[in-house]
This record gives sequence, C-alpha cells and structure tokens, in this order.
Amino acid sequence: MTALNPTQLDNQPGRIMSGEMAQQPEVLRRILDEGAPRIRAIAEQVAARNPRFVLLTARGTSDNAALYAKYLIEVLLGKPAGLTSMSTTTAYGAKPDLRDTLVITVSQSGGSPDLVASTEAAREAGAITLAVTNNADSPLADVSEFHIDVLAGPEKALPATKTYTAELLALYLFVEGLRGGDGSAAQVLPELAERILARQAEVKELASRYRFAERLVLTSRGYGYPTAKEAALKLMETSYIPALSFSGADLLHGPLAMVDNVSPVIAIVTEGKGGQALQPVLDRLRGRGADLVVIGSEKQVAQASAGFVLPTSGVAEEVQPILEIIPLQMLAYEVTIARGQDPDAPRALAKVTETR
Repeated sequence: MTALNPTQLDNQPGRIMSGEMAQQPEVLRRILDEGAPRIRAIAEQVAARNPRFVLLTARGTSDNAALYAKYLIEVLLGKPAGLTSMSTTTAYGAKPDLRDTLVITVSQSGGSPDLVASTEAAREAGAITLAVTNNADSPLADVSEFHIDVLAGPEKALPATKTYTAELLALYLFVEGLRGGDGSAAQVLPELAERILARQAEVKELASRYRFAERLVLTSRGYGYPTAKEAALKLMETSYIPALSFSGADLLHGPLAMVDNVSPVIAIVTEGKGGQALQPVLDRLRGRGADLVVIGSEKQVAQASAGFVLPTSGVAEEVQPILEIIPLQMLAYEVTIARGQDPDAPRALAKVTETR
C-alpha cells in the first residue's frame, strides 16, 4: 500500500472528528484532575442556597447532556427537574417565578442568542443561574451567576464528540458535589474510554450492517435514554440516515408497530436498573424478529443479532453513559465513511447554531 503524504492525510474525510473522538480520555482526565476542584467549589456554593427545583436549558447535543443531568438530579438528589421550553420566555415573553430555582444552561459554544436571552430572563426572575460551556469567554458565561468550563479544548468537527462526554462528566461531578459526594465513581472512565477507542475494527464491522439502511430505531431506558437520543442525533447529522430514538417504555406505546423482521434496532442496555427495565422491550423486539444490535454487557450482546460489549462491569450505572456513547460516536463515523460522506462537515450545518 502506498503511504499517504501529509496533504492527503489533511484531506481525508472524517480526519477531524476521528481525532477529536480520540482525545476523549485526555479530556476526561483533565476534568478529573483540573476541573473537579472548581466544580466542587461551585456545587458547595449552590448547595448552600438549597434550590427547591432545577430547570435545564439546552439545544442539540447539549440537550441530551441536560437530559442526563435530569436523571442524575432526580435519582441522586431527589429533587424535581425539568427541561425548559425557551420560547415561553424568548418568543412569548412569559415571566415565571424562579425564586429558589437552579437554572442550568448547557452549551458547547455558549453563543446561541436564545440560550443567552433565556438565561438572562431566568436570572431576572430570581433563579440561581449556572452555565456549563466549553467557552469561558462566551456571552452565556457572562450572563450567568456561575460557570463551569468543561475543558474540552477547541472542537472543530461539526459533530460534537469530546464536548458531549466532557459535559456529561462535568454535570455528574456537579451533581455529586451538590450531595457532598466525591465523584470517585468517575475515576475509571479515562482508562475504559481508551479501551473502547482501541476497538475501532469491531465498530467498523458493525457499521457495514447500516451502509444501506433507510432508517434506524434506537432505544434505552433510564440513564441510557440520553445516549440513545445522542446516538440518533449523531447518525442523522453525519450519515443522514433517519434515526428515531425512543424510551423503551414509549416504544411499546405505539412505535413498536413499525418494527418488523428487517428493521434495524440499536438498544443501549445499561448495567443496572435501567437495563433491567428495558428487558421486556428487548423480548418484544426479539419476538418481532428485529435486527437487534445491543450496546451493553456480554450476556446482552450474546442474545442479540450483534453488538458491542461495554467494559462496564462494576462501573456505577450513573456514569456508564459517558462510556456508552463512545462506540456509537465511532459507529456514526464509520457508517458515514462507508456511505462515501464526510462526517467532519455535514451539509447545511454550522458549528454555532444561532437560534432565537
């Protein structure tokens, strides 16, 4: 095989996305080593004010990170949490009473006007406001009372990869800080992320199943549900395959009817209560003869058409999503390459999306 010269390497489709996926173990270590003390200090200040309710604001990939935080807050803290509808304040001018409410706005760039405007409105309405971004100098950071930098470094590929896992870890450490935890469950993540990234050949083989796919269904429950949503987004924005994501419970309430013996389904089976809750859904999918691929334990993968075994045995359920998404990012990349497209630059998309 003829070696590629540097210019050819620079022009290879997906080069940037691939490089940024590979940086994730380093980013996770940086957050644990450098970011954790600052995140803990912010969490202590917020906890001292004892917010009664938490609202999460985000768009796109960050919206899936916010959904993950919602599960953390409700399960680990026992506090009610919700995802905001920004247009209620930005378009309709609603003025909710947000006293004693923590509003967390998650955004990689921190530059979208509606995120900034809704955060300003929340602060004026009496909320404690926290921005979680990859840009400490962003307008969103400026208008928020508190700011957490996810320390992912510049991200140039349009599909967000390292910033997503960085947001998940930063949000986990923040919630742990709110309840006085030490976040020790996250210490295993960088090494396990490296092990997953080293298995590119397995993912490439899986990707061959979807080269000519016309649609995909992704499903999970509990902490894995945000992973299903983020994986669907990655597949749609890079390979242009219509990918529908459902909570396993919602899948049984109607959408299961569209699944037949040629329907490709990807199930994210978290080890723990979420995976246990998904079992009846997996049984129904197998009963319908679906082409079922599982991202999960060796036992779960063995019962499916194919899959990817995650190294999550003994890993706390609440941090498994930080690992679950990595093979699915790799899958989106490999499917896109197999279809002759460039995952670095999906059509019609911009890195900073300015919604209003």
